[in-house]
Amino acid sequence: MNALSKTELQSLMPITQRPAQLFVRGQGDWLWDDADRRYLDWVQGWAVNALGHCAPEIVEALQRQSTRLLHSGPGLHNDQAPALARALTDASGLAQVFFTNSGADANEGMIKLARKYGQQHKLGAHKIITFSDSFHGRTLATMSASGKPGFAALFPPAVPGFAQARYNDLASTEALINEQTVAIMLELVQGEAGVIPATPEFVQGLRALCKRHRLLLLIDEVQTGMGRCGTLFAHQHYGVQPDLMSLGKGLGGGVPIGATLASAAVTACLAPGDLGGTFNGNALVCAVGQAVLATVGKPDFLAHVRDQAAWLAAELAALSRRQSLGVLRHCGLLLALDLPATLTAERVVNAARDAALMPGGTGLLINGPRPHTLRLMPALNSPRENLLQGLALLEAAIVAAR
Repeated sequence: MNALSKTELQSLMPITQRPAQLFVRGQGDWLWDDADRRYLDWVQGWAVNALGHCAPEIVEALQRQSTRLLHSGPGLHNDQAPALARALTDASGLAQVFFTNSGADANEGMIKLARKYGQQHKLGAHKIITFSDSFHGRTLATMSASGKPGFAALFPPAVPGFAQARYNDLASTEALINEQTVAIMLELVQGEAGVIPATPEFVQGLRALCKRHRLLLLIDEVQTGMGRCGTLFAHQHYGVQPDLMSLGKGLGGGVPIGATLASAAVTACLAPGDLGGTFNGNALVCAVGQAVLATVGKPDFLAHVRDQAAWLAAELAALSRRQSLGVLRHCGLLLALDLPATLTAERVVNAARDAALMPGGTGLLINGPRPHTLRLMPALNSPRENLLQGLALLEAAIVAAR
């Protein structure tokens, strides 16, 4: 890292622990740092780069749209936002879309819409049941909705109106329902908790509870949506339809965009001015979203994701047996591997990344969401040979970290 870069980095707020490497370019599965060392990326911006770094479809959409229109403002229509909205409503069966700048914003939109629905249809009911170990974003409301350990102590007081049930425990959910409850909100796979899937019985039970008590079902698909789980949306695995759904991460493939999708019954509650945002739905990011959806939404593409996911899960399970590791969990290409108590995720993450510092070495970028859990999020179109290389790099890192 050169001196200028170090000086510039001192101007950034230290919001998280970052390694010393300074990344300067990416292509497909690969990142390069400023010393031209190569890293296979199985984080992909936390499941953002669905098509890998600098995907041709995204680059072409950015280049084309950047010469036409970037941003006309929220008070005017552009031609890209309604086109993406229609494609999303056609794909999801929901009625309308509110575009945001992130997944947290999209979840905030779901919370606002649910409360507006409660004002009009449930005598002012506003409370939303969420779940232990959940993660819905970093706005004050979405942090208050989250069950991530430590969040409650960060910026008190928390935003009121949320009650937490135990994940995959229908009885604990039902026990929290009262006349002030308007909705239930969940991730179908809890990524930050270590890729913990909801059981089909639990999700279908929640849908039945919502019907019985006239509640809305809010599904956070920020990480699981856009093909990550092998279907366009994870809820398609469970045979349920949400009343509200949030998207983010993979929707932009690397550019910042989120979306709140809602049923007609919910959007009927809206009045002009209820939702907004200066950059929401700008033409540039919506052009990219269309390019991503057109690729990821193809049946053949999703079938390939499912095939790759099944193969990779089997290979990781075999690796776990060879190295005496722990449980493998996955939904499509969102995977987690538990480590034994004697081996921390931090040590494996560091060993995998810093293999690039050795002469002729190649690094592997992985994530440790919990002290003894690895999370793997390769690009959805990663070639098999790159997955094989990643498995070899991962096993070498596990051996080196012991």
